[in-house]
Amino acid sequence: MRISFPRLAFTGLSALLLCPSALSARTFGIDLKGKPIRDLAGVDTRYVVLMFAASDCPICNRYVPEIARLSHEYSSRGVRIWWVFPNPGDTRSVVAKHNREFSIREQTVLDPQQTLVHLAHVAITPEAAIFKVDGGGMHEIYRGCVDDRYMAIGRERPQPEHHDLELALTAALNGTIIPQPAGPPVGCSVVFLQK
Repeated sequence: MRISFPRLAFTGLSALLLCPSALSARTFGIDLKGKPIRDLAGVDTRYVVLMFAASDCPICNRYVPEIARLSHEYSSRGVRIWWVFPNPGDTRSVVAKHNREFSIREQTVLDPQQTLVHLAHVAITPEAAIFKVDGGGMHEIYRGCVDDRYMAIGRERPQPEHHDLELALTAALNGTIIPQPAGPPVGCSVVFLQK
């Protein structure tokens, strides 16, 4: 298990804009059958949520029910949630077993080249990023924690007080200003590939 301390300051978002032609040519990762994933949005998707996770991160695993709830609540409103596994040790067989054990039903993408990690600029699992689908392109409108349940490694509230990801999704769907996270994500470090 890789544990890290949260980032000291939220660095802000760079609105990442992907043009339609780049999206169609790009491979974002692979599915659990080893097939390349070239489309994250699909038909009638307004927002894509990437939920970065690690199979051996206990904090990630505690968020499985919350992500399932959000997926159930928002999928009919044009939101598609993906579990993204970027760490080299999270192979297809490891993640498939993990998904069975934790009853993960949302779509899953393995990110062996860490394309999505760099696209969303994440460094922690669990960390979420929301992208608005716009004319075949996507741009990031939120990146950060799911909620404020974890204040630091080893310090957690019984229940979260602020539901950052849900508030951002609701604001996006209502066309209002997207609230940014109240604090940094807390969890395990992404294991970055050696250059």
